[in-house]
Amino acid sequence: MDEALKQLAASLSGEFFIDKKMRILYATDASAYRELPLAVAYPKTVEDIQQLIQFAREQQTSLIPRTAGTSLAGQVVGQGIVVDVSKHFTQILELNEKEKWVKVQPGVIRDELNRYLKPHGLYFGPETSTANRAMIGGMVGNNSCGSNSLIYKSTREHTLEIEAILSDGSLVTFGALSFADFCEKCALPTLEGKIYKHIRTLLSDYNNQEEIRREFPKPSIERRNTGYAVDMLLAMDPFTAGGSLFNFCSLLCGSEGTLAFIQSIKLNLVDLPQRPSGLLCVHFHTVDEALQANLIALAHRPLVSELMDHYILECTKSNMEQRRNRFFVEGEPGAILVIEYDGQDEADIRRCVGLVEADLRAKELGYAFPLVLGTDKKRVWDLRKAGLGLLSNVPGDEKPAAVIEDTAVAVQDLPAYITEFNEILRRYGMYSVHYAHAATGELHLRPIINLKTKEGNKQFRTIAIEIAKLVKKYRGSLSGEHGDGRLRGEFIAMMVGEKNYQLLKEIKDTWDPFGIFNPGKIVDTPPMHTSLRYEAGRTERIVPSVFRYTGQNILQHAEQCNGSGDCRKTALSGGTMCPSYMATRNEQDTTRARANILREMLTTSTKMNPFDHDEIKEVMDLCLSCKGCKSECPSSVDMAKLKADFLQAYYDSNGVPFRSWMIGHVDIMTKYVSTVPRFYNWLISNGVTSRWMKSILGFAQERQIPYVAKQSLLKWFRKRSLPSILSKSRKTVYFFFDEFTNYQEVEIGKLAILLLERLGYPVLHVPHANSGRALFSKGFLREAKKLANQNVQTFSELLGEEALLVAVEPSTILSFRDEYVDLVDEQLIDKAKHVARYALTIEEFLHQEMQFGRIQKEAFGDTPQDILLHGHCQQKAWGLQEIVADVLRFPAGHQVEIIPSGCCGMAGSFGYEKEHYPVSQAIGELVLYPAVRAKKTQQIVAAPGSSCRHQILEGVGELAKHPVEILYLALRKGDQ
Repeated sequence: MDEALKQLAASLSGEFFIDKKMRILYATDASAYRELPLAVAYPKTVEDIQQLIQFAREQQTSLIPRTAGTSLAGQVVGQGIVVDVSKHFTQILELNEKEKWVKVQPGVIRDELNRYLKPHGLYFGPETSTANRAMIGGMVGNNSCGSNSLIYKSTREHTLEIEAILSDGSLVTFGALSFADFCEKCALPTLEGKIYKHIRTLLSDYNNQEEIRREFPKPSIERRNTGYAVDMLLAMDPFTAGGSLFNFCSLLCGSEGTLAFIQSIKLNLVDLPQRPSGLLCVHFHTVDEALQANLIALAHRPLVSELMDHYILECTKSNMEQRRNRFFVEGEPGAILVIEYDGQDEADIRRCVGLVEADLRAKELGYAFPLVLGTDKKRVWDLRKAGLGLLSNVPGDEKPAAVIEDTAVAVQDLPAYITEFNEILRRYGMYSVHYAHAATGELHLRPIINLKTKEGNKQFRTIAIEIAKLVKKYRGSLSGEHGDGRLRGEFIAMMVGEKNYQLLKEIKDTWDPFGIFNPGKIVDTPPMHTSLRYEAGRTERIVPSVFRYTGQNILQHAEQCNGSGDCRKTALSGGTMCPSYMATRNEQDTTRARANILREMLTTSTKMNPFDHDEIKEVMDLCLSCKGCKSECPSSVDMAKLKADFLQAYYDSNGVPFRSWMIGHVDIMTKYVSTVPRFYNWLISNGVTSRWMKSILGFAQERQIPYVAKQSLLKWFRKRSLPSILSKSRKTVYFFFDEFTNYQEVEIGKLAILLLERLGYPVLHVPHANSGRALFSKGFLREAKKLANQNVQTFSELLGEEALLVAVEPSTILSFRDEYVDLVDEQLIDKAKHVARYALTIEEFLHQEMQFGRIQKEAFGDTPQDILLHGHCQQKAWGLQEIVADVLRFPAGHQVEIIPSGCCGMAGSFGYEKEHYPVSQAIGELVLYPAVRAKKTQQIVAAPGSSCRHQILEGVGELAKHPVEILYLALRKGDQ
């Protein structure tokens, strides 16, 4: 087989991988399952897919179609060849505005499709919570819907045609057929003809018809995806008089890639919604109250009604990004219904929600009724959509398990069903999370289970069987939108009856007689508690780490990643995580991939040092330690911390590379060369010596090594003339002379100190250690720990409400709030937390003082200034970018436009390193460079980060300014 795989790789135009690392990265999705695939393919053409199909037939293996890999039921996990179309099959092929349809390849992202359609006034309706990375092919495979399914239903209702490759390699188009066209298809002497002929025979049988109508879920349940949708086909002409035209697309939607390989999809579009809407966020004491209220709300014809219970809401408190989205939450609700109503205008919306509120109050349902309008609605939906990932953000091995999370019943049955559901759980001493689609009878229900234990493995299966029986009692659907996959396929016979299950098997055998398309899903599924990520009862080794991971160990922190794929956002989606993936579109470069490789190696390695694996090093290589995942990953996986711990452990077994040592100890190097600044600056700028130095260091020749100043900031500070007037009522500022500002960005440091003093603040210095920022980035954690201990000891007795620690370079001062707390000696934790509270970026400090009125607008002139701001990654991770913008807007006449960029691409030393330079530039070209090139003539570019300013200068030739430079120049003349 190995030789055959190598020959296949050579014949494809796309990429093909058989190495262990890539197989590990594709062994999981967002489900509880894990199976190592045979290989991974990135096909570029239809011919590549046809070759893969031929190979699978000849070699008796299988193909597993995959897009974003966010499946919750194990749909894209298996032992065959994973065929990832998310990299190359990403084209929008054709748009017909008049007829309102669009044709796309399966790798087109749902939100990006709608961004493309918006200027045309058109919209693709179904919206999953993963819509900013979910792809149309995956949405077809799962028949996805989402929170707005009350209006737009599922993907099935919007799929007009599908071009697919059958198991014999033939390319066919499925679409709506008249009776004559249907008969013509049945007469074809091909596999396509055989497929049509078989369905005609199967659905023309009266006994089969009766069995399907009796056993399949209630037709009134919109979210029904149990098994193949033969009930949908039965409702079509020629099998039901007056039915819609026969269209196999209804069968392919929800078929999970088990019948054919999709290569393009034609979608129905609707007009872009124009009416304004508002979110009535009704607070309840219990879930039961919320479900009763849901029925009342539905009588008023909402667009959406979504539920979040207190478990979800509690999880939002521990995620930095979602904490900011809790602005509408009042008290400690047991549940919140987010109900959306539209209207002609705001007054019309308020009138409508007033009627809803009155009806609910009359029934004594709900205790708070905030209405959210305008742009704040997105923050509410972001909170709701983060629910899936947030559930993994629970320390320890017990997690809310995706086992019976996709059940759907008739909405009128939902209150009674949930009551019985919870009674069953209580019988087993369990409880569940409740959230999502109350409007359409589907709550995502996740019991808390430890799948690492034998008891947990048993509970996983037991509860699945019990709830399957309950769903059958209500004639509901075991799968509402997440699919059957490996998780629910075993129970389909119970759900639709044994006779109907045999019909489904016939369909699979007819379409795919060789069994090459995603076997083991929907039919012939193995037991649902096998091939799980965790081997039940396995004794786990204790993996040491330098950082602390509160309430867990390092392995458990990596395991918080549930595979939801939030790190697969593109630059168009906004945000920072994950910059290298945005540039390369390679799964290997996602936070998810890094968590997967760590989990695999730390669990299965037989080495004394489980970090000593080149596979981990390769997957970690393009992590920029930008900290985007710290806030944007709903599971709060801090990959920068994990990478630093990995590097420290990897060095222990493999030694320290010269370049890593030099960069990690840049503070020491810079201190030495600052004693001979003229000579050093000549060395790094001279054509011959600079090339030689960059070659030795492994830096890209295109880069300019930063100069050192002729005089350090600290020397200037000690020699400067003291200001004559300082306000006694002002807070004291202890200035942190970080290693970058002190030796390289000295002029910015001077202006920062002068700005503070001109505003009346006494600026003091005490001897302190360097921040250790470079040591963190290169994994020298034991050395960094010594510096952290020193700095915490130095400042813990000095800082308080009236004395704060302030710095210019964001990454250095934010170390006090981030790494230090998890790194210092145990006996210093409380002191570290104290220091963290009073360690601020200079923009934060100024913003606080402006908010309290201690800095007046009159301190600044009124000269107009138009500013284009690029925020530092770590400021974004801590939610500080808007604060920087507010501070820059403070002087009269200042306007600020924020560039919607993520990481600049430099990320400390990353962009200097020869092998990383191309990716660094590609990241810059995503958003930042084009935005700077397109700036208005009068705009000046602001960037708080030293690395960012260097990247902008070298990438675009624009001299960006630190905010303190802009603010200092804005001071009233005479105050400068």
